[in-house]
Amino acid sequence: MNVHALLRPVRKLWPQKVRTRLTLIYAALFFASGSALLGLTYGLVASSLPTQPPAGSMVTSQELSKLTQCKLALGQAKSRPIPTSLQDRCSQAEEAYSAGTVAGLQAQRQRALSDLLAFSLAGLAVLTVVSGGLGWFMSGRLLRPVRVITATARRASEQHLGERLALTGPRDELTELADTFDDMLERLDAAFATQRRFVANASHELRTPLTVMRTAIDVTLAKPSPTARQLADMAVRVRRTIDRAESMVEALLTLAASDQGELSTEFTDLATWAEDAIDAAAAEIERLDLHLDTKLDPAETTGDPQLLERMISNLVDNAVRHNEPGGWITLCTGASDAAVYLQIANSGRYIPDDVVPALFEPFRRMEARTGVRDGVGLGLSIARSVVTAHHATVTARSRPAGGLDISVVIPRDPAAASDR
Repeated sequence: MNVHALLRPVRKLWPQKVRTRLTLIYAALFFASGSALLGLTYGLVASSLPTQPPAGSMVTSQELSKLTQCKLALGQAKSRPIPTSLQDRCSQAEEAYSAGTVAGLQAQRQRALSDLLAFSLAGLAVLTVVSGGLGWFMSGRLLRPVRVITATARRASEQHLGERLALTGPRDELTELADTFDDMLERLDAAFATQRRFVANASHELRTPLTVMRTAIDVTLAKPSPTARQLADMAVRVRRTIDRAESMVEALLTLAASDQGELSTEFTDLATWAEDAIDAAAAEIERLDLHLDTKLDPAETTGDPQLLERMISNLVDNAVRHNEPGGWITLCTGASDAAVYLQIANSGRYIPDDVVPALFEPFRRMEARTGVRDGVGLGLSIARSVVTAHHATVTARSRPAGGLDISVVIPRDPAAASDR
């Protein structure tokens, strides 16, 4: 039989409530410390009292009288010889007196130690019970914040995440636990709110292409005899709508992957991805007659190449899509001792400063101000999510003359820096 099998009955008898366990622990600790103190006191008192083995009975008045008579007789017989019989009687009387004295001291010692032990044990028993009661009371007060946290955690759900503990009192471990729990509820509340908003927006955005395709098909099929050209136009419209829906689904998957924070750590260069993004947007840049100014210095770091490539592609696409004919784009990359950076700026219509943070929210478009109605509204949101996953920072500023200025700073990996 193993140790776990032997301890199983003990675990069943051990109380499950923390308050009861704390009370028993308090009482047991007091009993142990009290027993140690009692033993130490008993030992010190016992060692301080004279200890001799019993050698007779209590001294009697007759023996004391004989000893006195012997001393008087010895005092009177200083000038003449002492009889042998008198010497024997005096020796016997002295021995009897010494034996009685030892017996009296021993009896007194035993009485004192017995009284000390009895009263100490009684006091220890009473104080152990009292300490258990005080432990029950104090543990209840100490565990009150834990009960509040437990009750709040039970009530916490998607409908009650707005509740907070706001625990007051000394800044001890329980207060720190309550503050941490409040912070967790706040993050969960914000995450659920963002998720609900994202799901609602995604449902709306994905429903739109389906509606467009259904309308195009129904309109074409409603005609008595649709021509080949009409069928071809319908196919082109459906294909364009499918491409848009596919782009949106791909963007949603990229956003979900970056939000999970599970990234690969490979060596990559932001300048390379910036050059690829410019090449991909070259046709649209030429169509809008945009002036492009680039300074692509090496910006080597470690991270997820696919997500970093998608982030830079989205930033370049945003600068091109929300520009104006004959405008300009500047793009530069580089590195410092502590980080690598990418800066992109573009011309365009003026964007109020209070609107700039909202551009990084999912499905937020500036079509009312820029007139652009294509895109899925996830470009900057994906860029921010990728930046967050790489523990980087992104800063966006509105330009007084119109357009946007975006800067991304990614901390340099120490290992990659030492290998260079």
